[in-house]
Amino acid sequence: MTKFKTRIKQISKKKGKIILANDYPSSLNGIESKTISNIKKLNQHLCGLKLNFHLLLRLGSKEITKINKTAHQYNLQTIADIKLNDIGTTNQNTTEILWKLGFDAVIVNPIMGQSSLRNIISSAHKNEKGVITLCHMSTPEAKLTYEMNVNLPTKKQIKLYQLFLDWAVSLKADGIIAGATFPKIIKYCKQNTGKDLAIYSPGVGTQGGKIKEVLSAGSDFLIVGRTILNSKNPIETAKKLQLQSIN
Repeated sequence: MTKFKTRIKQISKKKGKIILANDYPSSLNGIESKTISNIKKLNQHLCGLKLNFHLLLRLGSKEITKINKTAHQYNLQTIADIKLNDIGTTNQNTTEILWKLGFDAVIVNPIMGQSSLRNIISSAHKNEKGVITLCHMSTPEAKLTYEMNVNLPTKKQIKLYQLFLDWAVSLKADGIIAGATFPKIIKYCKQNTGKDLAIYSPGVGTQGGKIKEVLSAGSDFLIVGRTILNSKNPIETAKKLQLQSIN
């Protein structure tokens, strides 16, 4: 089995760089059937599927496994967006469950610390799974936290997102999250990562991120949810975004 970052890169070469954030409201009925329907209708225009924490809480293991199997049948990689951040044993137990459910990668929060992050990445890679770490989110208030100054033991001062980026690079994470609403941050990250670390950018469309600007800044994958899900014609919208991500 190939590595996660290899699998999704190979798929994106054929199908574009769009990952569907299948993040419906938790109150919605029929989440499993709607998710599977989206996979079948939109798969030609996607390289991956992201499921958020609140949806996983609504679904049982059988439903999640079925969703992941269906995604794989249609050549999509699946990402559990739970922003995992806990002690080592909890992180280990959580990722083991996610892998058994069929997920290909997990999004984690590096605030847990460098040592714990190293263990998650090492364990995931042994199972050919991926770890995507938060670097800078797409919400406006992210500027207040991810751009806070951090005092290092060396007395050097850097921004929190820069520290998270350094950890992602040094620990060989499979990717980072850098919001599409902050193209300057994306550009900084790309200049300091090279080709080995992929940049995943949520926030295109509804949140205000512009696809051409984001791709020019250096994003490798675009995580898109409401722009597609709330569209009058999701297939045409996904196709349009796909073409823009390729050109």
